[in-house]
Amino acid sequence: MTELKEILEALVFVHRVPLNAKTMENVLKDEYSAEEIRAALDALKEDYSGRAGVVELVEVAGGFEFCTREDMAEWIRKMDHFEHHRRLSRPALETLAIVAYRQPVTRPEIEAIRGVNVDGIMRSLAEKKLVRVLGRKDVPGKPLVYGTSTVFLEYFGLKKLSDLPSLQEFIDREELEGAVEEGVEEGDILPLGEEEKEPGEGEVTGESPEAEA
Repeated sequence: MTELKEILEALVFVHRVPLNAKTMENVLKDEYSAEEIRAALDALKEDYSGRAGVVELVEVAGGFEFCTREDMAEWIRKMDHFEHHRRLSRPALETLAIVAYRQPVTRPEIEAIRGVNVDGIMRSLAEKKLVRVLGRKDVPGKPLVYGTSTVFLEYFGLKKLSDLPSLQEFIDREELEGAVEEGVEEGDILPLGEEEKEPGEGEVTGESPEAEA
C-alpha cells in the first residue's frame, strides 16, 4: 500500500490538471487493481488531511489534485500574479453565474437577463475554457447553447455541478462579490441537479460548432 500511495502521489503531483482515476488505472493496470488504487487514494487523502501542512489532496472536476487549504485562499489572492491571471471582471463573473445557473442557455437569453451585449465576454470565457458550446437550440435561427466546462469546476473547486452552492452563497463569496447585479434576481436563476445537465429533447441539436451562424 505504501508503494502504491507514493506512486499515486507522484502521478497527481506532476499532472497539470486534475488526474482522474481511470487514467491512474490505465497506467497501473498491470500491477494494481482498480479497487487497490481507490483504497490507496482514500488512504492518501487521509494522510494529507491528518498532516499539519497546508496542502490537501482533493477530488475536483472528476479527478484528483493537490491544493492549498481553503483558509489560505485570502493570502494567496493577495499575490499580484495570482490576481492578474485568475481574477475575473465583474461583468465576466455576472455572465458566468448566469451560464452556471441557467444552462443550457443561449447568448440572447443571457443578454435578456443582463440587459447588455455579451459577445466579448462570452468570447473571453470561451477562451479561458470556462464555458463550452453544447449545440444549437431548436428554435428559429438555431442559436448556440452554452454551458460550463470541467475547467469551470476546477476553477471553483467543485467535484460536480450539483455541488454548486445556492445563488446567495455563490455571490456572497469574495471572489464573486457583486457578480450578479440588477436584472438578475434569485428567482431568475434555475438550480442544477446533475453534473452535466443535458439539453432536453428538442432543445439542442447538432454538433458543437465553433461559431454562431
